[in-house]
Amino acid sequence: MPPNRYPSDLTDAQWELIEPLLPEPSTGGRPEKHPRREIVNAILYVVRSGCPWRYLPTDLPPWQTVYWYFQQWEAAGVTEALPAELRVKARRQAGRDDEPSAGIIDSQSVKGADTVGRDGRGYDAGKKINGRKRFIITDTTGPLVTVAVMAAGWQDRDGAKTALLSAYLTIPIRHVFADQGFAGRLVDWARDTPYTTLEIVRKPADQRGFSVISRRWVVERTLAWLTACRRLTRDYERIPAVSEAIIRWAAMRWHMARRLTRGGPARRQPRYICG
Repeated sequence: MPPNRYPSDLTDAQWELIEPLLPEPSTGGRPEKHPRREIVNAILYVVRSGCPWRYLPTDLPPWQTVYWYFQQWEAAGVTEALPAELRVKARRQAGRDDEPSAGIIDSQSVKGADTVGRDGRGYDAGKKINGRKRFIITDTTGPLVTVAVMAAGWQDRDGAKTALLSAYLTIPIRHVFADQGFAGRLVDWARDTPYTTLEIVRKPADQRGFSVISRRWVVERTLAWLTACRRLTRDYERIPAVSEAIIRWAAMRWHMARRLTRGGPARRQPRYICG
């Protein structure tokens, strides 16, 4: 494999993180024809570039093979285990406990492509978007904890229940920060059902224009990073579960693995002044 073939390819350091987390190859039957690193690179190429599976470049494995692995790993829970393991490593690197006790929730509505069926889409009257809505929970440093995708017509206070229950069943998050869209009955439901404190972080009364809001900016930054992947600028998937898998792959590669292997916090590019 030529080095730096595509910008979405895993680096050697990133592959060393991910390879042990993939399931062991089957011992029976025909041996695997394509290297697993190439399969992962092909999945990441689709996520980053936004191209259809059939449009994969010919120097990557055949799209049928790549999509087969994508489906098999999703069915085996690999796409849920990968971000979880990398999140633990990232927290250890930052000197934190393995599992977070607090998180941040937010939603994002995106347009649905023509591949999204009528029964899987809805209309978000507030954002005026016909498509789907993503609910994500991150820990207080930004890595993804859980994601739920549903029709955009779901209100935040109703759709968030799936994400909150998922977080409750998988990790010990018992305090979640949210914006004003999640206020109301959801606060009481979160306290009584998943035994989670939902704290509404409101804008300052005297705020004028844009201002970074404490706690909430972390999850909003994560959503911005995720939508840098063109496959996520719209929702192209027929099944919401596939959309959730794509989001996990994006979070795994362009947030957690990159954070673990860059050796320190991100730095701004120096500003050059001409003249």
